Amino acid sequence: MTSATASEDAQLLRQDDKGVAWLTLNRPQARNSLSLDLIATLQAELDQIAATPSIRVVVLAANGPAFCAGHDLKEVSCADQIFHQMLFNRCSELMLSIRRLPQPVIACVQSLATAAGCQLVASCDLAVAARSARFATPGVHIGLFCSTPMVALTRNVQPKQAMQLLLTGDPIDANTALAYGLVSQVVEDEALQEETWALASKIAAKSGHTLRIGKEAFYQQLEMSEPDAYALTSEVMAKNLQIDDAKEGIAAFIEKRHPVWEQDRDQ
Repeated sequence: MTSATASEDAQLLRQDDKGVAWLTLNRPQARNSLSLDLIATLQAELDQIAATPSIRVVVLAANGPAFCAGHDLKEVSCADQIFHQMLFNRCSELMLSIRRLPQPVIACVQSLATAAGCQLVASCDLAVAARSARFATPGVHIGLFCSTPMVALTRNVQPKQAMQLLLTGDPIDANTALAYGLVSQVVEDEALQEETWALASKIAAKSGHTLRIGKEAFYQQLEMSEPDAYALTSEVMAKNLQIDDAKEGIAAFIEKRHPVWEQDRDQ
């Protein structure tokens, strides 16, 4: 990859290559826990990416022994209720920003994703997990129910499966997470980055404009009744057909050639 935008000692690293922004959580000594500072740094990076049409896919990965261990309990334990409310508000906004981001976001999960780390995985559009990865919402073990992680979790996992995770705090393995719908793909540990990059590259080769249209409509229709969802998506498809990339894609299909998307014409 190219275009690194952070020093190696930064808590968030970024590399851009071929329309993919690869973001790496880099607090390995703290198991990539979501401190207020890391949340702000990640939020700022996503805001910048949202305004960058040349980026078509985002990958969220991590360095060290855990993908993300949730919130930084050392930080939490030394703060008051005002700080706690601000922390959870900003974390919630970060999770919503991932869903609202025009570009698809893929979690690349090695090792352990717990509490807000599990929430982070659930908030991404896709998640590729190493076979050794584990997922848990273990707040109940320390008297702190994983209420905010529950929001994203219950939008991925069926209610009784989600409740078992939340009430017991027990971890599940990658294959169980796949069966539950928490992750979209499980790969061998040694192939995690390669397989995630292959998926990101495949998606990034598509029309960036089309990806943005599709992601927005996907989450809009999920919250609607079936008739309203059809009304929305009928309108979206009619408008989609008017853009240059749709016209080029249809022409390329008819002419049996590869399409040349608008994003690639000046390269």
